[in-house]
Amino acid sequence: MPDSFRLDPAGQVEITYVEELLLPTSVRWMLEGVERAAAEACAGWMQPHYQNSDGYLLQSIHTLVVRTPDRVMLVDTGVGNGKDRAGGIPAFNQLDTDFLARLAEVGVDPLEVDTVLCTHMHTDHVGWNTHLQDGKWVPTFPNARHLFVESEWMHWHDIARDAEATARLLEDSITPVFQAGLVDLVPADHQVSEHIRLVPSHGHSPGHVTVEVSAGGRTAALIGDVMHSPMQAAFPDIKPPLDREQAAPAAARRALLERYADTDTLVLGAHWPWPPARLKRDGDAYRVEAVEGLERA
Repeated sequence: MPDSFRLDPAGQVEITYVEELLLPTSVRWMLEGVERAAAEACAGWMQPHYQNSDGYLLQSIHTLVVRTPDRVMLVDTGVGNGKDRAGGIPAFNQLDTDFLARLAEVGVDPLEVDTVLCTHMHTDHVGWNTHLQDGKWVPTFPNARHLFVESEWMHWHDIARDAEATARLLEDSITPVFQAGLVDLVPADHQVSEHIRLVPSHGHSPGHVTVEVSAGGRTAALIGDVMHSPMQAAFPDIKPPLDREQAAPAAARRALLERYADTDTLVLGAHWPWPPARLKRDGDAYRVEAVEGLERA
């Protein structure tokens, strides 16, 4: 049975988690300076879903499939196969997985996908926009409009002039969908459809957005990389090495935690394993509660 749930009782809106990779990550690396005792105090709500029994954070790379009455949408597309990512995270370089078969297992045909939304343009969020065909990078979802926040695109487009790795990323994962005429540049507060809208959550990258999906009086927030791990809820002001800006990521985390804490909103991070969670205030910080038993799609 797939990792999925119905957002509304009528089942009009469904969200499905399709994993590409699952990697263990050291707490010490992610949250430098956090004392061991403080980190271990989080184990009661982090384990077993978001942290393993050895204390390593579980970092997922995945796509979220959002089905509504009028669209089949993918939020973030992972690393992709065969991408040259030498010099970055070793696990991303020349990846070879059966990700497209996993999409097929949950009933997603690449030709059926009509919308692709990347919360931002880092390498592990845009990779399956394209795949190799006869030695050429071509769109994986040729009938989909690919939505990129305009300020995000302009930032990376400008950087690519002087940064080889960024230029390579655009060449193999972004430029082909532009060349195919499949891109819509949108504002950070874009209303995608009746059920889907973007909420600015800039910081981890200049045009980063959260995707809010609403139906039947309930909301799911697909928060991208505002928090790479649920444990950051307890230490929102600590800057992990994956955040390149100095102050803005912490402000974005605080704003997101304040927005969704103690509400019924289901939160899904771009690197949080299944299942979704709810955010709870916990003194001066926050914690998460994994939500199991959701009505499956």
